[in-house]
Formats: sequence, structure tokens, C-alpha cells
Amino acid sequence: MSEEILDPGMMRQLERLELAVRRLSAGRTKGEKRSKRRGHGTEFADYRDYAQGDDPRHIDWNVWGRLDRLFLRVFYEEEDLRLTVHVDRSRSMDWGSPSKLLTAKRLAAALAYAALAASDRVVLEAGRAGDVERHRPVRGKKRLGEVVDFLRSVKAEGGTDLADGLRQMALRNPAPGMKVLISDFLDKRGFEPALKWLLRPEDRGVVLHVLSPEEIKPELVGDLALEDAEDGELTEVSITAGLLRTYERGLKSLVAGLKDYCRRRGLAYVFVPTDTPLDRVVLGALRAAGVLK
Repeated sequence: MSEEILDPGMMRQLERLELAVRRLSAGRTKGEKRSKRRGHGTEFADYRDYAQGDDPRHIDWNVWGRLDRLFLRVFYEEEDLRLTVHVDRSRSMDWGSPSKLLTAKRLAAALAYAALAASDRVVLEAGRAGDVERHRPVRGKKRLGEVVDFLRSVKAEGGTDLADGLRQMALRNPAPGMKVLISDFLDKRGFEPALKWLLRPEDRGVVLHVLSPEEIKPELVGDLALEDAEDGELTEVSITAGLLRTYERGLKSLVAGLKDYCRRRGLAYVFVPTDTPLDRVVLGALRAAGVLK
């Protein structure tokens, strides 16, 4: 299986896109994008009347000398946008053709490159139960190589604890921006304890739900010993048409529940079968969901 993460054609298309972040704020380090919000940045915008409590350092004393009135100089603030992506790397992600993990890596790389090409700051994480791997914050297209190298190094292993991974992500990345979780959501704890960490009003929360065709429409038949992908527990079952229908109902319930939870709480939700071409997901589903524009 090829481990190609991003091809040049996809990269060229991503350079024409950017993150669709609803609410942005100036960071401690000035970014390279000019905001239309006025503050105390570097480019003069206008004057406004001085009000009690304003910083007197921004008073234009030359205007006061001419007009005998106090005016504050107002500047454009520059945005320091941040994209944070958390990839589920639990053992269950190592399934399908292509695997769910490879699909997650490609999605993470696509979002990262769109952000890097727009001079946004990017943080990547890959987590499983008890461990989260992190790549340092980077900005600029020249950093794509190390982003891809980090993603290539990520291996699927261990159990799932999305809640702990997202909690760590939220605490380590408090700067407002876009926060993305990519997972199959096969977590016995459920999805709500994890997704609550994406609900800060100053963030744009995004959920990318990755499943393989073999999971969406399984074709198993007969008597089988099924091994839990994460804890190794074996269960002997007889796969019948009725059992498959029950499984499919359960999967549809999970997908519908996730989608409804995200819709009601303002999170973007995108369902991604692993056999869907990356360009269709990026240029179609992610733009339709308001993740990219």
C-alpha cells in the first residue's frame, strides 16, 4: 500500500483554499494576515474619541494640540490563525483498504497544507489511550516536509481514549482557531466526553468521521472468532443476515447520533469512507461543511 500523503495536483488545489474560521483573534505573536477588526496592530486605520479607561499611550497629541480634543489612533490588528488537528492513532484505525489511519493522515496533511499555504500556524497531534504524540507549531509552506514526515511516523496501536486526547489538546492549545478531530469513533466511552472539548465558542470545531467500506457494509458470513482490534478480546459469533442487519442499524445509529450532536452544537461534521478520493472530500465535503473556502 502506497504511503503517499499528498500529491502535487492536490497541493496546487489546496493553495487556492483557506480555513473557514468564523471567529479569529490576534495572538501573542503577530501573524501575516490583516484582520478587518481594529485594534492596536501595525497599520493605521482611523481615529475615535478617547474614553475614560483607554490607554493614553494611543492618544494622538498632535490632534489634541490642533483641536483641543482627545482622539485615539486605531490600527488594524494582524491575525495569528491556528489550526490544531488531532488524529486518532488507536489500533482500530489500522483497518481497511486504504486504512483509516492512512486516510486520516491524508486529511490532516491536506488541512495542514491549506493552512500553511495561507501562512496560518499548524499544530498536529496523534493520540491513543495513554499517549499523545505532538509536532511543534509550524507556519509556512516550507514546513510541509516535516509535517508529512511526522504523519508518516504515526503508527496505529493501543486502545482509544478520545476524551483524554482532546482534553490535552484543548489545554495545550488554548489559542482560538480551528480544532479538528479525525477518528473512527470506535471508543467504548462514547463520543460526547471527547467532543465537549471542541465546544469553546472562540473555536471552530470540526469532526471528520473515518470508516472503511468493510465496516460500512461488511460481507462476513459463517462461524467466526472476532478479535477486538484494541484489547485483543476474542468473541465467537455466527454471522447471519439478521446479525448483519443489527450491526448496520447500530452503525447508522452511531453516525446519526454523531451528526446530530455536531449539528446541534455548531460543530462541522463530515463522514469520510476511506475509498472516497481525497479531492472529492477536500473540494466537495469539506467546503460544503464550511471547513475550507
